[in-house]
Amino acid sequence: MTRASGARFVLYGRAWCHLCEDMRAKLEPIAARHGLGIEWIDIDEDPVLEARYDERVPVLTLDGIELCQYRLDVRAVHAALDARGP
Repeated sequence: MTRASGARFVLYGRAWCHLCEDMRAKLEPIAARHGLGIEWIDIDEDPVLEARYDERVPVLTLDGIELCQYRLDVRAVHAALDARGP
């Protein structure tokens, strides 16, 4: 995933994590429908993030609010998108 300037979704994960790839693949069409980018952050490149998230990845945030970990919670994502308004 490319880093998108102004991205609202941030997906914390690891390059070798199949759950991270699964979450990203399921999130992409939702993000596209809402005109939002996804910023992918590999926690292994930052010791602070690695310590924070370690075994919890993938972790998805929207506007800095954690929405889900391990698997995409579509309901939580849609609720957060609805709460942001148009």
